[in-house]
Amino acid sequence: MNKSVLVLIRCAVISALYFCLTTLLAPISFGAIQFRLAEAMCLLPMLFPEASVGLCIGCALANLSSPFGVWDVVVGSLVTLVAGFLTSKIKNVWLAGLPPILLNAFILPIIWSVMGVGELYILNVLSLLVSQSVVIYAGGIPLVKGLKKTMKI
Repeated sequence: MNKSVLVLIRCAVISALYFCLTTLLAPISFGAIQFRLAEAMCLLPMLFPEASVGLCIGCALANLSSPFGVWDVVVGSLVTLVAGFLTSKIKNVWLAGLPPILLNAFILPIIWSVMGVGELYILNVLSLLVSQSVVIYAGGIPLVKGLKKTMKI
C-alpha cells in the first residue's frame, strides 16, 4: 500500500477514535474534572507523527458538543495539535506525556475563566494536571508500549 495512503488512513482512524471515545463518554469528557479517555492517544505522535493531525481533528469534532462552545473547538484543538507536535519530538515515553498534560492543564482553564464558568484558575489547573496525568500515564503508556511490541516499531 502507498505510504501516503497509509498515513491518511491512520490519521482518519485516530481522529474517529478520539471523536467516538470523547462523545460516547461525554459526561466525563468535559469540564474541570474530566477524564477524557481519548487523551490516552496523545502519546501516539511518538510513533506516528501524523497522529497529531488526527488528534486535532478528532478533538475539534468532539468539542463541537462542548459546553464551552467555539472557544473549546478552536483553542482546545490547537492545544492538542501543538501538544501532539511536541510529543512527536520526544522519544522517552515518560517525558512524552508532559506536553499534553501541561498545555491542557494551563491553557484550558484560561478558556473557562474568559467565559466566566470556571472555578479559580489554580483549582482548574490542578484538577487537569491530575486527570490528564492519570489518563495519559495509565492509558497512554500501555497503549504505546503495546503498539511498539505488536507492530515491531
